[in-house]
Amino acid sequence: MTEPPRLPDPRMSPPGRPETWSGAPDQDDEYAPGEQGPVVRPFLMTGGRTIPLVDGLRLESMVYAAPAALSAPLRFEQHAVVRLCQQPHSVAEVSAALRVPIGVARVVVSDLVTSGYVSVSAADELSIDAIERIRDLVRAL
Repeated sequence: MTEPPRLPDPRMSPPGRPETWSGAPDQDDEYAPGEQGPVVRPFLMTGGRTIPLVDGLRLESMVYAAPAALSAPLRFEQHAVVRLCQQPHSVAEVSAALRVPIGVARVVVSDLVTSGYVSVSAADELSIDAIERIRDLVRAL
């Protein structure tokens, strides 16, 4: 009684292959377009944790990484966050770039904050102009 091999879940992110924020693949991309590499389930990225170590990580919190963190011995998803955050990005943008749920991105970012490889600054409250712009964009959908 042998079961057929399971196909990879297309919703899972392939390890070590974060795309640049522009959506263009990395230059050292070893996979052909349309080909997916190995799949890592999100709970493996977080060690099964669902609660971040750092409280107060909001979607719009900005994440910064020092260039020295690029040479740190990090797991692939942490290295991808450090590489992405050489320029400030929000937690929501990190989640989108890694193609993981926001909760997973919060746990990964909070681990990096706890280790001292990235820093997070909370965004100030949104201005009325920003709220109105968001409202207009949502209505336009």
